[in-house]
Amino acid sequence: MKKRADGKKVMLVAGARPNFVKIAPIMRAMDGRFEQFLVHTGQHFHVRMSKVFFDELDIPEPDINLEVGSGRHGEQTAAVMERIEKVFIEQKPELVLVVGDVNSTMAATLASSKLRIPVAHVEAGLCSFDREMPEEINRVVTDVLSDVLFTTEEIAGLNLAAEGIDKKKVHLVGDVMVDTLFDRMGAIDACDVVERLGLEPNEYAVATIHRQSNADDPKVLGTVLSAFDEIADRIRVVFPCHPRTAKRMREFGLGNGVVTIVEPLGYVDFMKLVKSSRLVMTDSGGLQVETTVLEKPCITLRGTTERPVTIEKGSNVLAGTNPDIIIRQAFAVLEGATKNIEVPKLWDGHAAERIANIIGEIVE
Repeated sequence: MKKRADGKKVMLVAGARPNFVKIAPIMRAMDGRFEQFLVHTGQHFHVRMSKVFFDELDIPEPDINLEVGSGRHGEQTAAVMERIEKVFIEQKPELVLVVGDVNSTMAATLASSKLRIPVAHVEAGLCSFDREMPEEINRVVTDVLSDVLFTTEEIAGLNLAAEGIDKKKVHLVGDVMVDTLFDRMGAIDACDVVERLGLEPNEYAVATIHRQSNADDPKVLGTVLSAFDEIADRIRVVFPCHPRTAKRMREFGLGNGVVTIVEPLGYVDFMKLVKSSRLVMTDSGGLQVETTVLEKPCITLRGTTERPVTIEKGSNVLAGTNPDIIIRQAFAVLEGATKNIEVPKLWDGHAAERIANIIGEIVE
């Protein structure tokens, strides 16, 4: 990383595919302003879930990779805490910046807080109000312990206020995932993945499943896949399959229907696939944001969402995992029942610049 004579250091922590999309614009916006030290926890280690994102998003090589790998929540969280604490002690950063709501986010926050190193949380206050989601627990713990909280939308600020968090700590900056999308739009538009997969623009749907509650339950996963199969009778369904989901499908003997299953895609390929699709069906939080900006109808395969603004703005509907509801919502889109989609305030591609300016006031 680039060094500064005054030695002011911000340590950035990322560990999973969505983290990389968020960290890229922040690192660009902070470049040259102070020393950056990037920690890759290794929570996602598959080449298609990690290295390809570093390459495509021009993220510098991490200063250290903790290589924690996969494991149960407790194991993974403990491994990150044990290994990253040593890095904090050695590097002595002025600030630790974490993004999102994965295990690495919470673990780094806990370790940093116990060493009394200030923490900045990007994507603070995004509540699903569903404590059965591990990500919700991670988010709540991270927000409570953070010293600076960057929010993507006004609803998130209201959530933090309801939790008693001092509003002086909270900064509405917009969504850094939108920054990355805008930054890579030229490459996305030039990408030929649609042709490579033998697809026609606007003549297919994109589907993704990766969350524990959906992928690890054979009944739930089976019913969602059966819904995809029925929808595929009306429009081709392309399913870039997360390694975790692929493993579970093999274990449960699922996935022999008419859905087109492909390997996980890099960022540019995947965003082009989404941009050229007719609709998206997903349990991803980030994809709810990206479909809003791309003005694509999104059917969320969960009963709750930490992104209610996407419903409010007309891009997203919650279908849960009930196959009848998923099918009905998909067919409604195919029959033209779409809403006017609005893009939320400050989702303009400049969130990272706002973050860098605020951090500059704190660190410099």
